[in-house]
Amino acid sequence: MRRDGVAHAVLGLGVLLFLLPVWLLVAGATQDAGQIARGGLSLIPNPAGLGIFWTALFFGGAAKAGYPVWHMLMVSFAMAMAIAVGKICISLLSAFAVVFFRFPLRKLAFWTIFLTLMLPVEVRIIPSYAVVSDLGLVNHFGGLTLPLIASATATLLFRQIFTALPDELVEAARLDGAGPLAFLWDIVIPVSRANIAALFVILFVYGWNQYLWPLLVASSPAYTTIVLGIVQLVSPEEMTPWNVIMATTVLALLPPVAVVVALQGAFVRGLTEVDK
Repeated sequence: MRRDGVAHAVLGLGVLLFLLPVWLLVAGATQDAGQIARGGLSLIPNPAGLGIFWTALFFGGAAKAGYPVWHMLMVSFAMAMAIAVGKICISLLSAFAVVFFRFPLRKLAFWTIFLTLMLPVEVRIIPSYAVVSDLGLVNHFGGLTLPLIASATATLLFRQIFTALPDELVEAARLDGAGPLAFLWDIVIPVSRANIAALFVILFVYGWNQYLWPLLVASSPAYTTIVLGIVQLVSPEEMTPWNVIMATTVLALLPPVAVVVALQGAFVRGLTEVDK
């Protein structure tokens, strides 16, 4: 009982530490920007200032980026969806080929993919930008997403899932006359559904939080993501609208939180399931 009490106390402290910055954002968004700039941020929200969220959504950022916050949210959502779905599709097919097909240099191909995990994004960002520039995809939605839709980590995870499938299941599918695509669609994907959902949540948040890559390839205001938009709201020449920035940050939290909440059951199962 004492151990349970300590565990719950530590868990509660962790929850408070995570929620406090979010609460400060919500409270600060409802207060005057000048008051925040003078260091007078209060922990108590001002109900009269709740309209700032509407202002931030439809009018915030227009002067800086040329587009309102809702447009930036749509760009970020489309980018995160494209990255998450693209990574899952490519990694799923890559792992399927490595596990269930026998072709020359199969292991070399897998380990070549695996070795890319040793290279951080910052190392690959200059050659990636050069390729995107040569293809004419700078300031283009394809430039935002295509270089980020390959994932060695997801390929490795899918490979581990597929190798856990019993050989009897593969042989039964062959005896029933199932081709590779039918086996993939009817057996492999259904048994991997929870893992796919867990990966989707992780990859969606990864795509949503991208900053450095969109900063390089999206100088056009039409492709400004919400993360870039928040930074652009900070003004060195005039008083920074901190209340608008805080309201925009709260709005930027909502889509990834909604995805996590909607898929939390499958997310937990995908991280904990071992036996297939």
